[in-house]
Amino acid sequence: MFPFRNILFPNDSSVNAQAALQYATAFARHGHGRVVLFNVQDAKTGGNEIAQSAIDHDVDLITVELRDRNLLNRAFGSSLAEDIIAESPCAVLAVRPPQRDFVDGETEIQLKRVLVATNFRPSSVAATQLATQIANQFGAELHAVYVIGDYFEQISVMFPEGGLAALTRLRSYVQERMAHLARGGGKTHITEGRPYQEIVKLADTLQADLIVIGTAVHGSLFGSSHVLGSEIERVIRNAPCPVLCVPAARVLTPLPALELAADLSG
Repeated sequence: MFPFRNILFPNDSSVNAQAALQYATAFARHGHGRVVLFNVQDAKTGGNEIAQSAIDHDVDLITVELRDRNLLNRAFGSSLAEDIIAESPCAVLAVRPPQRDFVDGETEIQLKRVLVATNFRPSSVAATQLATQIANQFGAELHAVYVIGDYFEQISVMFPEGGLAALTRLRSYVQERMAHLARGGGKTHITEGRPYQEIVKLADTLQADLIVIGTAVHGSLFGSSHVLGSEIERVIRNAPCPVLCVPAARVLTPLPALELAADLSG
């Protein structure tokens, strides 16, 4: 999985795209690999075409830049970068300048702190493995965070018997799993609140150079394409540093409401 050797760079000739190219070049040099350029000049180019190119060229990493979206885009659609992340068969590094930069010039990768967000599901296992490999490779501190979503508190208020018991069990389970993870040498954090807010806040507090997150996707309600979960999208959009999005063999999750019901029934 690491080091990355074949890096795909979708180039739309924008100013911010140069930041994504800088990371592509740095990782390619580190892995003694190559950068594959994919020209994105057609507005109709979608994540499926770029994902297929990644398969055709045996790509290990795609680097993309994020653009600010207008209100209409946010309400009714995703950006090309988010489509790429949702469809990609490999890891995607999302860059949104200005952010904390861990590349010196075009050659040196300088990682001091890596933060991986975990939820112990299959979608985060690959992310944790890759974050560990990267931290070991560059001698960086590895931090892992689990966020207990604030919706559990809301359920506890509405259904004191079942909700509070579920929250208590979850807290105990998370502490046990994170303690096991800490024995591997990393530093662990457990917080409660809105997941994307807590992840972004911790990354800022730690001055993390890189966030690593598993990108399980949902089936779209409007077609056969895949879409990112809203919390993952918000992490990517608000992170103070680049975000490495790691798929896990196309893990499809239920929609949030159905997922929540399954958790409580268990």
